[in-house]
Amino acid sequence: MARINFSEVFQENLDGTITPKRSVQIGSAIIGPQLTFGNGVSFGGVNIFDFKDLPIEADEVGDILVIKGFYKV
Repeated sequence: MARINFSEVFQENLDGTITPKRSVQIGSAIIGPQLTFGNGVSFGGVNIFDFKDLPIEADEVGDILVIKGFYKV
């Protein structure tokens, strides 16, 4: 498992939305870099905005980053 900075995985856009920089899995949901989303959208029951800027705990599985959790600082 690796500890990764939020900004290495997600891009914050000027309009306040977030776009994954690569394919990520959260729970059973897999989202790719073609998807941009705003606050209140949940993937695998997780609203990414609740954890914005927190370090991410994740595993690499092929070309997908499987997010296991977020570190509270």
